[in-house]
Amino acid sequence: MTDIDWSAMADVVELEGEAHDPFVRQAIGTFDGLVPGRVLDIGSGPGVAACRFAAEYPGAEVTAVDGSPELLERAAQRAERLGVRLRTRVAEFPAGLAELEPADLVWASQVVHHVPDQQDALDRLAGLVRPGGVLAVVEGGLPARFLPRDLGFGRPGLQARMDAAMTEKFNAMRGEGPSVLEDWPGMLRAAGLTGVRSRAFLVEHPAPLADRTRRWVRLTLQRRRHGLAEVLDAEDLATLDRLLDPDDPAGIDRRADAFLLAAPTVHFGLQRIEPVTT
Repeated sequence: MTDIDWSAMADVVELEGEAHDPFVRQAIGTFDGLVPGRVLDIGSGPGVAACRFAAEYPGAEVTAVDGSPELLERAAQRAERLGVRLRTRVAEFPAGLAELEPADLVWASQVVHHVPDQQDALDRLAGLVRPGGVLAVVEGGLPARFLPRDLGFGRPGLQARMDAAMTEKFNAMRGEGPSVLEDWPGMLRAAGLTGVRSRAFLVEHPAPLADRTRRWVRLTLQRRRHGLAEVLDAEDLATLDRLLDPDDPAGIDRRADAFLLAAPTVHFGLQRIEPVTT
């Protein structure tokens, strides 16, 4: 697969984490009384979710784990600003997981789909969960929507076409390897976990958007304008250029109808508690 320079995307990744923080808080509320002593956020990036865990579980040892030292530095700075305790650990995914100590809660958001052998990655993640602990894997769900179907210029349905183009680009990134049945609950069971369940959580930021959420939308559109330049037709590219024009009253910086709506899905699994033998 193509390597992604996550450190160069630090701003957009951090803003995305902040915009999607509501689903992390909702997911924490479903852990059924779990009081973890250790929490691992695998593929933490700049630490938005990790800092949320640190705030929710002040007595726990929370570690942000990522392959990018630059992103982990941002995570440490974020924790200091928020006044929460957070450790950081550089580790590549999934090979570096073997170097980590097990935890009561292991969180892995949007990282497993990047590796060729997803079952192997889930097996390694499950191996990090202490008996009675929880593995929570964020994959799938409904993609974010932030533009109205009809912008008042260009062809209606721009975001749907961008989503389709991004899907094709991702499929190409995964290469020519064998097809993978992304049955996340099934793969968690195959990793030896029990009590597997999946739940989607709503993220909703109605119009008009707050400044930081609007900035995430702008940066996302900029990335798509760059990344899909050879795929979208001239009319759609011209529409994106107008949306990104800071002086255009119909641009994303000024639109009163921009919003954010998404539904990430979290797949949960419990690590078995082995019976005591005498």
